[in-house]
Amino acid sequence: MFSHLPTPTLDPILSLSVAYRNDPRAEKVDLGIGVYKNSAGETPVMAAISQAQDIVVAEQKTKSYVGLAGCEEFNQSMVNLLLDGTSAMDRVAAIQTPGASGALRMLGDLMKVAQPNTTVWISNPSYVNHRPVMEAAGLKVKHYSYFSSETKQVDVDKMMSDLSQAGPEDVVLLHGCCHNPTGADIDFAAWQAITELAQKNGFIPFVDIAYQGFGDGLEEDALGLRHMANNVEEMMITTSCSKNFGLYRERTGAAIVVGKSQNEVNNAKGKLLTLARATYTMPPDHGAALVKTILQNDQLTKVWKQELSSMQQRLVSLRQTLCNELRNTHNTSQFDFIESHKGMFTVLGFSQDQMTQLREEYGIYGVGDGRINIAGLTEKDIPYVADAIIKVS
Repeated sequence: MFSHLPTPTLDPILSLSVAYRNDPRAEKVDLGIGVYKNSAGETPVMAAISQAQDIVVAEQKTKSYVGLAGCEEFNQSMVNLLLDGTSAMDRVAAIQTPGASGALRMLGDLMKVAQPNTTVWISNPSYVNHRPVMEAAGLKVKHYSYFSSETKQVDVDKMMSDLSQAGPEDVVLLHGCCHNPTGADIDFAAWQAITELAQKNGFIPFVDIAYQGFGDGLEEDALGLRHMANNVEEMMITTSCSKNFGLYRERTGAAIVVGKSQNEVNNAKGKLLTLARATYTMPPDHGAALVKTILQNDQLTKVWKQELSSMQQRLVSLRQTLCNELRNTHNTSQFDFIESHKGMFTVLGFSQDQMTQLREEYGIYGVGDGRINIAGLTEKDIPYVADAIIKVS
């Protein structure tokens, strides 16, 4: 049965972590996989999570099944976090999923059932999982222009020109904030323009928001999504608690459907549950229990928001410090764009060979497409990383 299977291709991101751990050099920096690290180079358990965990352990009396939709209190908390104050609150349904990747697959499968000829438009470049998940669901995928290799910013004109070709059988997948891999975000005016185009052409927006709170702030990062939810009849949303709650290994996410009426989204949720039953049956509960506990407790919510704000501010500071080091020590403004990007990631504009050189000669691990994880830096790493960037550029 298995003898004819080809040798597998290594995952371009997860394999970097293995290579980094096996690297014997003392001077090495892991800027590959997207996890937040503090000044000590550790990915800590957030204080709000630790406190919530104590509550869950003390109060939880069973490990019985929860149900196909996961924790409904968690689902409502995620809807509130993203859509509070919008007209979509009266026509929305959500299910808990194994991370945002699980949510992507569930909504991909839903699209295949509801509209088999759907084409999903994704940005060029986009999150490494977007295309394979949509294709695995049996959907066609097209790319729309997004990132300018010259300016290192969003090319809004080319993006809008491409999206003007999307029609009623199309879905346009957008990054809610902190674009992965580039770090270059569309502004509110672009959100408004895409919303108007969706109304005109009839395509359905699909927003993947995995980094809420890591860009400009928890509320600010949802402004574009909320504007869209207020002004389109249908949209889909995937969200993740991996980054803003630090629950990477707990695989805690949600798939959200906004429709024309509550009855329609209830039908969509019913189909999602059927699809979930045939895929994983029930999502893991622990992470959702922690998030629900935090968001239903005013004091824990306050602690969490303060922690998240500190993480966001530190990311801004890391970008500024790296750019200052490049400007002041190496007398170059070539990488000033790093300071304008948001969230965890930046694309340096380096070739595969340059990224290999960074890894092999300097022990600095980044993705082959030029992406580095700013959140993987520690303050003490910055002079070394800046020097290596200059030598490779």
